[in-house]
Amino acid sequence: MKKRIVRNEKLQEKYYYVQHPSGLTILLYPMPNYSSAYALFGTRLGSIDMTFKSGNDQQFTVVPEGVAHFLEHKLFESEDGDAFSLFAKTGASANAFTSFDRTCYLFSTTNHFKESLKSLLTFVQSPYFTQETVEKEQGIIGQEIKMYEDNPGWRVFFNLLGCLYHNHPVKIDIAGTVESIAKIDAKLLYKCYHTFYNLNNMVLAIAGNFSVQEAEEVIEANLKDTEKVKLIQKTADEPDSICEKECLQKLSVSLPLFQIGFKETPYSGMEWLKAQMESEILLEMLAGEGSLLYRRLYDAGLIHDDFGTEVFSGRGYFANIFAGESKDPKKVQEELLKEIRRLRKSGLSEQDFLSCKKSMYGRIVRGFNKVESVANGLVSSYFADVDIYDNIKVAEAMSFRDIKRRFADSLDESKMAISVIEPLE
Repeated sequence: MKKRIVRNEKLQEKYYYVQHPSGLTILLYPMPNYSSAYALFGTRLGSIDMTFKSGNDQQFTVVPEGVAHFLEHKLFESEDGDAFSLFAKTGASANAFTSFDRTCYLFSTTNHFKESLKSLLTFVQSPYFTQETVEKEQGIIGQEIKMYEDNPGWRVFFNLLGCLYHNHPVKIDIAGTVESIAKIDAKLLYKCYHTFYNLNNMVLAIAGNFSVQEAEEVIEANLKDTEKVKLIQKTADEPDSICEKECLQKLSVSLPLFQIGFKETPYSGMEWLKAQMESEILLEMLAGEGSLLYRRLYDAGLIHDDFGTEVFSGRGYFANIFAGESKDPKKVQEELLKEIRRLRKSGLSEQDFLSCKKSMYGRIVRGFNKVESVANGLVSSYFADVDIYDNIKVAEAMSFRDIKRRFADSLDESKMAISVIEPLE
């Protein structure tokens, strides 16, 4: 195994970056003063990866919506039972998740680390799909999909994405639809598994109280050989414009829910990280709890404590979002635009910037005190083609000029949409 040490002098911490001969990237972040260890085994397969080809394929394969999520569910099953029973024997807590651009399997434990790591590596590398079990899962996930169709918080978000994006699959529910998952069979699952769960397309990250030597021994003994496959993932062409200005839906809520989104230019690598962090500070300055806009809206009874902002970004998508509950979402939108226009004329406050930058730096440093946060940060950084310590560097180097430039290049009114969930009459 090729191993190098990555250090951060500010934190006085380090981790090991290991390139295994199998193609797997391994990130080991020992935190000896902590009681637990947290491991993530992830692949670059998310809900947006619906068109791909590998090896000698002449044409792209197009899969139904929801395949990545369906595959995550099915991988926990084997001929001998389900993977949760393996972790029950060690007392570890296991789980998995599928997002827009990745699928990860994980466990957290305070004891029996070696046995838990072996279980994680074993079940993720041991697919077992039959048509009978696939059909059973279609019913289970179908019920899950129907539940989310009536979930106001879920619907207000995906309705907004449907307004912002014409073609990008980020607008599609991660679990797919009842109709799309009905097209999934065992053969298709094996095709997706052998394409995306190739170790060259995966990462294993471990943080917390564990022995690096023991981890390497378990990994070496339990990785299966895989042939390196060239994988090409394709997403639909997406124009700069938005699809719709607004989406209104009625569901069982006491107060209207809203999300206001601005479609922005997507980035990758370090450009993405800078844009993400600069946008987070810009939104905090504009509408954070300490801002004039927040106080004005709150005092007028137009927003509540749940009001907040989010920079939503990933492969091929980037949006700035303002969300909450309000008796009059359109008035919130109007006041938000009024404040953006005012600040474009009068200018942003450098004092506000320095305060927000200091707060962000503190949040980043505190994140390294949590085992789960470090493990997730290792995986997120890897898939974004940056280093987990890069956010510290970006925060330190960020200037008021950077934020002013970001403000000038974003929050375009012509690329704004609003999604509202109204109470049933």
